[in-house]
Amino acid sequence: MARLSRFNIIGQPQHVIIRGNNKNPIFNCNDDYLFYLEKLAQACEKHNCSLHAYVLMTNHVHLLITPNEENSIAKSIQMIGRYYVQYFNKRYNRTGTLWEGRYKATLIDSNVYALICYRYIELNPVRAKMVTRPEDYPWSSYQHNAQGKPNQLITQHPLYSELGLNPASRQQSYKALFNQLISNEVLGDIRSKTNKGWVLGKDDFKESVAKELNRATSPKKRGGHNKGVKSSKSNRA
Repeated sequence: MARLSRFNIIGQPQHVIIRGNNKNPIFNCNDDYLFYLEKLAQACEKHNCSLHAYVLMTNHVHLLITPNEENSIAKSIQMIGRYYVQYFNKRYNRTGTLWEGRYKATLIDSNVYALICYRYIELNPVRAKMVTRPEDYPWSSYQHNAQGKPNQLITQHPLYSELGLNPASRQQSYKALFNQLISNEVLGDIRSKTNKGWVLGKDDFKESVAKELNRATSPKKRGGHNKGVKSSKSNRA
């Protein structure tokens, strides 16, 4: 059966995960991270994407990114992947694939989930117990978004821009968001929707996306009396 195309609406952000094959490391040293970020910047510029937040973990990458043209996210990730695999294989004298199949992505309801996804992404190293504070991890956008460290990769999402009237006030408001825990339910919802490729948002948002793209935005509900009876007979057979 053919794979469904990813959800894509110009101007609507997505949470993207790119994983190393078989959970193997894709970054081994500082030069690897730097090269990836260099190619990420070039790809976003060439294919017109706005990157709002990111984290480079040892064996996977998270991005909060908005496409400004049709298929610009897919083209950007394809470009990064091609250059980075060539670099990585040559550097470490290896061959073969580096990535775990297609990248995972969910179209997100900005009004509800944009700033949550910022935090979800930048808190990854803390949840993984690699650091105790997000500012201690050098390979994420936190030092820019919360502390003002220059980073030409980052484009402010409009909701981030509304956090304050100037950079200092926005950074202060942004840091304060990290005092709020992300519930396990929300964490699970972000992971599930991203890994399965469904839309992350409230019902009215999902309905509007479904109408615009003429396709379902959530999986069909399973269960029901008839299905239960059928399953019961099958189990007895």
